[in-house]
Amino acid sequence: MCGIVGYIGSNPAKDFLITGLKKLEYRGYDSSGIILFNQKAYLKKCKGKIATLEKTLIEPELDFATTGIGHTRWATHGIPSKINSHPHSSNSGELFIVHNGIIENYEAIKEVLKKK
Repeated sequence: MCGIVGYIGSNPAKDFLITGLKKLEYRGYDSSGIILFNQKAYLKKCKGKIATLEKTLIEPELDFATTGIGHTRWATHGIPSKINSHPHSSNSGELFIVHNGIIENYEAIKEVLKKK
């Protein structure tokens, strides 16, 4: 189970996303993460509650990001950890994704993608 919130607009995204994640925290409190975009991507993830994540959002440029996605996770598969927290990113740092659920065939998908 998890909570997902997104924002695209002209106002700062950070506070909107944190407020949304706090409202969804009952859906997951093992780990959380946020991706904010302001000329470049800023990915923050942590094990623990939203308050822990919020303390990591200290860079001034994050206040100017107007696009982002937040995720809060309750671990049903895989341990609660920073690496298992969402958003997940591609190796290039150009693609970020959050999802709700279990991707049962992730190993098969991984092998197909590695061959491309």
